[in-house]
Amino acid sequence: MIQNIIDDLKIQDITLDKGQLNLIENLVEQHNIENNFFDNLIKKQKKRGAYIWGDVGRGKTLIIKSFLKEISNNTSSFHYIDLMHDIHNQLKDLSSSKDPINIIAKNYYSKFKVILIDEFQVEDVADAMIIGNLLNQLIINGVELYLTSNAHPDNLYKDGLQRQKFMKAMNFLKNNLNIYELGGAMDYRTRNIHQFSEVDSNPSLKMSDSEIKDFLIKNFSEFEVSFDNFSINSRKLKCKAYSNNFLWVSYKDFFIQPTGSKDFIEICKNIDWIFINDFHQYDDNHADIIRRFISFIDICYRENTKVKFFIDSKSIENLYKGTKLNILWNRCASRLKEMQTIEYLESSK
Repeated sequence: MIQNIIDDLKIQDITLDKGQLNLIENLVEQHNIENNFFDNLIKKQKKRGAYIWGDVGRGKTLIIKSFLKEISNNTSSFHYIDLMHDIHNQLKDLSSSKDPINIIAKNYYSKFKVILIDEFQVEDVADAMIIGNLLNQLIINGVELYLTSNAHPDNLYKDGLQRQKFMKAMNFLKNNLNIYELGGAMDYRTRNIHQFSEVDSNPSLKMSDSEIKDFLIKNFSEFEVSFDNFSINSRKLKCKAYSNNFLWVSYKDFFIQPTGSKDFIEICKNIDWIFINDFHQYDDNHADIIRRFISFIDICYRENTKVKFFIDSKSIENLYKGTKLNILWNRCASRLKEMQTIEYLESSK
């Protein structure tokens, strides 16, 4: 089984380091113990899956999905945000029910033997109460749970309202799942994206949409990618592609839209990577576009959001050819230069 997982990851151009190999070995060993009848006779407590945490870009999702392909066909995979949307939609339909969370839990455990929740995070008090109860119900009813997160369970929902109740549910989860940290400093996705093209050092090169599209699909293969408008703050905005993890927009199409700081904050809050191409030089006749772009960069910089600009450094600093916004633009240009460095990208959220 271990070799099958390694081979599957190699097909996806993933070269495994020691930490990643150890995680695969631990997952397989845990699975073999859990499914050995005689071992289970003497085990005081059988674990029901794993919680894997570590820095972004370490391959948690790719590894766990390759592992799950080996152990079960009856598996469902959710991104945490999509799962919460699904739960809230079911809650609306069950508004008159006495115990809707139990009904929702039954909907899941009656269909799936194994459930993966990717990029597990909790920021909202209502979601904290819902998800804690739901996970406990799934475990009690025999679902094998696998969660990936950037944080240890003890560090989830820090300073949140009613956190004590949430942590009681997390303690139950900790007692029933194996907790693994995928350590290591290298963010492979960031390195791949930073090295994707030579555009930064060769202005004569220009990446085509098809090349960018193929690269994004390859590096974000664990996510469902859509090539359509995306919704933010109850509005639809133009984009070239998006998933739960990234947003790809055209500079000339996106910033001409009546967007503002609230939209940019919401994007940075929910998206790890932003990709921008189709740059166009503007003067003071289009100061509104430049103002939006400056606001966007200010917020991305403040929020430590990763942004890949498909344009060379010299050209991006000269996007604005007017005079009215010189003071604002000079600050923006300085940030643009810093945001293209590998040091900034690796220190970003």
